[in-house]
Amino acid sequence: MFLKTFSCRVLGSFPRCGVIFPRNPLGARYAALGQCSERAYYNRPGCSGSGGAAHVRVVDLRSDTVTKPGPAMRQAMAEAEVGDDVMGEDPTVNELQKIAAEMFGMEASLFVPSGTMSNLIAVMVHCRERGDEMIVGDLSHLHIYEQGGSAQLAGVHATTVTTRPDGTFNLMQLEEKIRHGYPDPHYPRTRLICVENTHNIQGGRVLPLPFLQEVRALADRYGLSVHLDGARVMNAAVALNVPPSTILQHTHTVSVCLSKGLGSPVGTLLAGPQDFISRAVRCRKALGGGMRQAGVLAAAGKLSLQQMVGRLGEDHHNARTFALALLDCEPSLFVVDMSAVETNILRFRIKDSALSPQEFCARMGQVGVGEEAALGQGVQVLMYPHHENSIRAVWHLGISPEDTQLAIKKMQFVAAQLLNEQVKAQ
Repeated sequence: MFLKTFSCRVLGSFPRCGVIFPRNPLGARYAALGQCSERAYYNRPGCSGSGGAAHVRVVDLRSDTVTKPGPAMRQAMAEAEVGDDVMGEDPTVNELQKIAAEMFGMEASLFVPSGTMSNLIAVMVHCRERGDEMIVGDLSHLHIYEQGGSAQLAGVHATTVTTRPDGTFNLMQLEEKIRHGYPDPHYPRTRLICVENTHNIQGGRVLPLPFLQEVRALADRYGLSVHLDGARVMNAAVALNVPPSTILQHTHTVSVCLSKGLGSPVGTLLAGPQDFISRAVRCRKALGGGMRQAGVLAAAGKLSLQQMVGRLGEDHHNARTFALALLDCEPSLFVVDMSAVETNILRFRIKDSALSPQEFCARMGQVGVGEEAALGQGVQVLMYPHHENSIRAVWHLGISPEDTQLAIKKMQFVAAQLLNEQVKAQ
């Protein structure tokens, strides 16, 4: 039989799959605080969108950016006290920035519209002269998915180091990339090292604290700065069961996204030393990121930091539950490295080369023939083909344990369909 769970009734009832893991104890701590081709997964895949008939359940695993603010967040936004933030007079923005700086263990922070702008501002401030150079991982979000803005807008050159499967890179290679010829006019001047935690392309991997410590020591030795693209650093903190400041003590600056797993509709926080943030304010203005009565958005950010961090462990648990279900195939159809399933992002592969990630995503995103009878309803599970012929699925606050079980049942249904088609073709 193709799947263990189909041993009795291939397309009949589907049992619940997966195992239960204890919730991460960090949740209680924070609750107390009050694509169709590789490297192109941001494009919509060639499968059904998030719409559909009323009897169709959509489980959207494309990204944690699809989260929507709930009633409490919308109320906080509606009732937010506001002022002109460009003049520094929005009390809600000021309070959010203070909360973030304290949580991150930084002197100050700045509320900006997006993670891409936040990273660009950090590069502009750290690399003060056009022609300066930063060192980034070759699979980093900053290098792959931000349109080369550092070169395009800031005049900063990037050199890359090889990204390992766990999101780290070889420190000897990193040291070799540092330029030592300045002020020789032939070479750019190395100013900055950028790291990413959790690592997006590598499947939400958490950077080990010793690695960050060694990167910082290397940077200090050569007078360089370390910037962390921490769009999902709160996921890393929950996974490690440490406060974010424990991670960020090894970096000079950080960019933390509020609109992914933390559920805000808009916004990122850039944090670092006070003089860095003072210069960042000027760069934000130059890039068109100065917002006026931004307290309406900052109110959502406050709720994200104070109430949404602890629940990230639920996303991690749901991702792992689905990953275990993928492994529960006999003969094995999917390749999953369980040691790499650390947070809310899951990358997996299909063993059968006859089935492409694109086709699998298309089948998961469509309501198949006989599906409603087998599952009791139509289920569209939206995923993306991803880097190196893999598939990416991302869990977030909009996906419940029940949604995860539906996604498992849909995966089993699609697998059974494939088995039936193979049998008929023989």
